[in-house]
Amino acid sequence: TGECQANVVILHKSLADDFEKFCHANDGPLPLLYRSKPGEWKCPSLSSNSDIRTDCLQYRIYEYGACTGTSTSLKDYFDQLKDMVTFYLGCSFSFEKAAHKVGVPLRNVEQKCNVSMYKTDMPCCRVASFCCNLVVTMRPIPEDQLEAVVEATYPLKDSHGAPVHIGNPGLLGIQNLSSPDYGDPVQPHPQDVPVFWACGVTGVEAVSNCKSPLAFTHSPGCMSITALKNEDAPVHNSKEIPMVHCISQNPLHYSIASETAVRKIRELESLIGIDPGDRGMKHLCCQDELLKTCLSLSHARSVLITTGFPTHFNHEPPEENDGPPGAIAMAAMLQSLEKDVVIVTDQRAMGLNKKIIEDGVQQGVLKTPVPLLSYQGDAAESALMFLCENGNLERPRFDQLIAIERAGMAADGNYYNARKVNIKHLVDPIDELFLAAHNIPGVTTTGIGDGGNELGMGKVKEAVRKHIKNGDVIACDVEADFAIVAGVSNWGGYAVACALYILNTCEIHDRYLRKAIGFPRLSKKANWASALPSITKEEKLLKILIQHGVRSGVTASLEMEVDGLPFYNVHSVIIEKLLEQIP
Repeated sequence: TGECQANVVILHKSLADDFEKFCHANDGPLPLLYRSKPGEWKCPSLSSNSDIRTDCLQYRIYEYGACTGTSTSLKDYFDQLKDMVTFYLGCSFSFEKAAHKVGVPLRNVEQKCNVSMYKTDMPCCRVASFCCNLVVTMRPIPEDQLEAVVEATYPLKDSHGAPVHIGNPGLLGIQNLSSPDYGDPVQPHPQDVPVFWACGVTGVEAVSNCKSPLAFTHSPGCMSITALKNEDAPVHNSKEIPMVHCISQNPLHYSIASETAVRKIRELESLIGIDPGDRGMKHLCCQDELLKTCLSLSHARSVLITTGFPTHFNHEPPEENDGPPGAIAMAAMLQSLEKDVVIVTDQRAMGLNKKIIEDGVQQGVLKTPVPLLSYQGDAAESALMFLCENGNLERPRFDQLIAIERAGMAADGNYYNARKVNIKHLVDPIDELFLAAHNIPGVTTTGIGDGGNELGMGKVKEAVRKHIKNGDVIACDVEADFAIVAGVSNWGGYAVACALYILNTCEIHDRYLRKAIGFPRLSKKANWASALPSITKEEKLLKILIQHGVRSGVTASLEMEVDGLPFYNVHSVIIEKLLEQIP
């Protein structure tokens, strides 16, 4: 019709303050346009001739939480309405014109049917007796127009704003798109992607759950029509522009972050790409591997990190000091973001890594110890049993696996250091976990390396064979979903920690992560900042490693110079430059 529409909730005045707080606590699905006084039928700010008793085409009547009927008028409830308060809430139908204006097809409009609405398994922030799971609308959008529809709807906060999920409905707990809980099923076209917005029908669910003696709502799809034109809907100006990135194909999953955050993370990726030994690493770099890794990590709940490259095969311990500091930097940031983190390493190195972690906690580099595991791969199903509860693909223990400076298996089944020395006898088959992860929906893998022989670098193995010395022999054959290439692998770990901080302090990404329910998490910013890497932390970790007999790696020779600086000074410069990108 061209006019803005409003979802409606009518409650007894004794519940009104709590419901208003519930709306503010969940302003994605419940953007509050107007709260009436008790017994007020009109809403002058939305329409000069409104009468809430007849404004909606159909109302639902709730008694003690049960829907006991519907009505086209509430005039029979004259006495009860005198003690009731009406809430007018923004509606996603109001942003459809903005989407249409930028050329985005809307399948529900084309098919002349109501939009599809679904209950999710995402709990809203509870206030007193008001609690429910988020309800969403779904519109199939062509893949090449995802960014356009996000950018068009993002400023329209009073109409639910940007989407809260793009991709597989199962990630919201929605099992079957062809059976919506409200509205009509909408048929997608080939190449369409399901896009979900927070929905005001969430208020209907909250009313049902509060079990008030009497309450009214609009019937889904039968909103109140206001006098405001869609083109006059309030636009919340922001300098930020949202950007959309695919982070998984199985299941299909996209994430959103601001253009500023993306630019900063791309700068981090560029900084760590400096090649100290001029070994040809630039030929291995692929843009946005750091960004996609960190977007994926941001959505993860549980992360496995593995490290350990026994390049000094004649020394005890044979490990090098590239890898553990980067692993611990990532673990510290992930812990501060309240993710579950474990580190997996070789059985023979468990004692060493336990001491490093304990000393790291004592020195303040880590706040709490990181659980340490080993993997030997004793049987055919070992990897699956390790990664999933009882080997069940639908119950993975980890959402993301990250290898940093971890020896990777070559095409001949052996493991090589940069000088072509076979070190297989010192390496447990942790590669099996990465190979198995490819077959587990929802589990993503990342490899961080600086020589092409590290676990995960199989993604760029052809470039390794072509451009890296001894690459035809040493190239890792095991591919990760994402391959972060750095001049020194530790730098890659530091960049991941910094990028996670940038993403989680990005308001656009934060809103998408929490599905526009609950409050922004920026109050935790100081805690995240305390987990960032620093020169002091790296110096402490390197001293801990030296105390336990760990030597420098082949690429970290103290005699090497980069741009006239001794190599050990370059580490400090890189860390300083990474931290310059922190907002």
